[in-house]
Amino acid sequence: MSADTAALSTNTSLDLGSARALSCRECGHEIPLAPEFACPECFGPLEVAYDFGDVTRERIEAGPKSIWRYAPLLPVPADVARHPNTEPGLTRLVRAERLGAELGIKRLWVKDDTGNPTHSFKDRVVAVALAAARELGFRVLACPSTGNLANAVAAAAARAGWRSVVLIPKSLERAKIQMTAVYDGTLIAVDGNYDDVNRLATELAAEEEDWAFVNVNVRPYYAEGSKTLGFEVAEQLGWRLPGQIVVPVASGSQLTKVDKAFGELGKLGLVEPTPYRMFGAQATGCSPVSTAYAQGQDVVRPVRPDTIARSLAIGNPADGPYVLDSVRRTGGAVTDVSDSEVVDAIRLLARTEGIFAETAGGVTVACTRKLVESGQLDPDADTVLLITGDGLKTLDAVADHARPTAVVSASTAAVREALAG
Repeated sequence: MSADTAALSTNTSLDLGSARALSCRECGHEIPLAPEFACPECFGPLEVAYDFGDVTRERIEAGPKSIWRYAPLLPVPADVARHPNTEPGLTRLVRAERLGAELGIKRLWVKDDTGNPTHSFKDRVVAVALAAARELGFRVLACPSTGNLANAVAAAAARAGWRSVVLIPKSLERAKIQMTAVYDGTLIAVDGNYDDVNRLATELAAEEEDWAFVNVNVRPYYAEGSKTLGFEVAEQLGWRLPGQIVVPVASGSQLTKVDKAFGELGKLGLVEPTPYRMFGAQATGCSPVSTAYAQGQDVVRPVRPDTIARSLAIGNPADGPYVLDSVRRTGGAVTDVSDSEVVDAIRLLARTEGIFAETAGGVTVACTRKLVESGQLDPDADTVLLITGDGLKTLDAVADHARPTAVVSASTAAVREALAG
């Protein structure tokens, strides 16, 4: 970090809204707001601590139709919306009656985040990271990514007039590579898996003074963006919490931050603090958190990913232990499903609700079915599934199944013959 950036990042006039400090999730030690992600005392992960002011439902409802309606609950300036940004959030919450009938759940909703600017929830976390990075003195937006984050960083930087630097595994889905490259930032494909890419990004973050790696040196701020999923679900349910929610698990940050959001809403009196259960969903080919949960362990052992659900293919999830804490504390669970079950679930969601999800969405739906069948998920409770990315990004997963019903000559007789068949 440069001397100028260091001075700015620890300046008491730093405007990050209600954010008060960075607090260690392990030992509780606090440091001033800065581009740091590890505790100087115990090397545990840091997260944002707040002194919230008076936040009301009316104030939120009168705010922008984006995540910025929740600015008082995020580490961003109050006037954050005035800066050019992709304005993500406020995506639809769909009452999924037909999918619920198939899964055996009476009251089911799907939080459809495919409607974000680059068609995944990553637009949320990147928008918050960009706002914080601007205040912290950075002017280059960077990340290691399994795909969706790459799209979001490249787009957000382009909108803000910033330079972007994105590192991806070279084996990433072609559509996600193209969707990142089109924004004309710097895109570097690395010969390795995501964990190799993440290690490289961490090394670069220590060397490149002006680069804000959204999920490395500004990770505490970036991660807070996932809270907006929890805020929106509660608001869209009429300012109440669901009985249970199923969340796909990659790094694990999304699940823990939705849990944090529900807790904050209750403490602030914005919702009745009713009990809820957190459930995590992984693909069997990359299921270190699910394995630890099933074995009753507290330690999440790294694995080498081998799954079509590449957006969840993080073999060494940073927030894995905190996912275990969350699901156990709330009475939930973590489970995993095979790639073939993922594909079947993508098709099921599309057929029943008209929502085309990427492979991570297939993981969520398939794990929900498994959780119901095993008796771990209550079929009578209000249930929300998070669908975090668009199926157009992972077309290869359904290529063998998504084909014309028939190919016929240009005559009504041929069409009727095909219909009869």
